[in-house]
Amino acid sequence: MKNNIMSKSWMTVLVLLGFSLHHACAQNLQLHYNTGKDRGYLNHTLEMFKPDTFGSTFLFVDLDYNMAGNKTMSLGYFEIARYITLPIGNRKLDVTVQFNDGVDYFIGALGQAWLAGLSYPLRIGNFEIKADVLYRAAQGSDGPDAQLTMAWYHAWMNDRLVFTGYLDAWTQGPSGDKKGAVMAEPQLWYRFWNALSAGSELKTHYHFMPDDKLHAYPSLALKWDF
Repeated sequence: MKNNIMSKSWMTVLVLLGFSLHHACAQNLQLHYNTGKDRGYLNHTLEMFKPDTFGSTFLFVDLDYNMAGNKTMSLGYFEIARYITLPIGNRKLDVTVQFNDGVDYFIGALGQAWLAGLSYPLRIGNFEIKADVLYRAAQGSDGPDAQLTMAWYHAWMNDRLVFTGYLDAWTQGPSGDKKGAVMAEPQLWYRFWNALSAGSELKTHYHFMPDDKLHAYPSLALKWDF
């Protein structure tokens, strides 16, 4: 049963990869070496951002390579978000619909999540942060949940040095016993040749897999901007 789930998941991931490579307006491919206790494996991320007349679409796919022995693919996860700009005021307010899903060989399905809400850019000093306030409907959670997503991108030195990333905070669990969870993935990149950058990511999460503790996992990475 697990092999069937994994096969279907990899097929989904490959379809999404093909879609991204064919239709992307701005995209990058990242290769990370994950450091820390019981890690020491590679994963790659493909990101796509495509603006259009009505708003924008954002998509990313994560693949981990952590199978025992040959270190083949062990996890697949993706998120897709559609933003539609409302024709009011300064045209900065968006409505958004989002979908997340994934599977891990070691623990099985990660659970689907549908999200919908509003998005607006916030100015904090020289930084602009895109804030999403969302209603969250996720497998394994009883009753309504909420999520706050904050994403940022800031560049210096003629776009050679880039600080980017996101923070998610959401509720989960049964009604009457809701708990909060947090995940953040800040990244720092330096573009040293053409479209190739080197950098690092600090993957941080609390009250999320594999337990309820606070975890922080740094990586060493390369990124190619298409």
